[in-house]
Amino acid sequence: MKVRYGLGIAGAIALALAVPAQAHHSFSAMYDSAKPVRLVGKLTKIEWTNPHSYFYVDVKGANGQVVNWACEGAGPGALSRRGFKKGDIKLGDTLIVDGYLAKSGAKIVDARRVTLPDGRIVNGGTPGDGGPGDPTAAPAGKAN
Repeated sequence: MKVRYGLGIAGAIALALAVPAQAHHSFSAMYDSAKPVRLVGKLTKIEWTNPHSYFYVDVKGANGQVVNWACEGAGPGALSRRGFKKGDIKLGDTLIVDGYLAKSGAKIVDARRVTLPDGRIVNGGTPGDGGPGDPTAAPAGKAN
């Protein structure tokens, strides 16, 4: 009986640990370093979460249509150490985001550089992800 009970507990623990967490990924798994982009838009939503934070901006295209873009950045701790805190931005603020387009074509960018409403520029990249500007990335001229 004890063995059966122990197996039941072990199975429950294994099942609980198998619940997928939000994926942490490298830059090259999701983004294209050959497709830089600059977005200028109004902040519509903030997700200050780990392992990546997200904020969303409405950007007016050349055709006048407004598209909501997701901008992925480092986690809150890394951003805070760089001087970028959640309270620095509020819904409706205009942000300038320099980043890289998703390989999938989805309306999501890796936010490498973010110009805040007060004019400060912060590095939004995830440390160690191998993307442009990451000190652990391959040297210039080499593939990531």
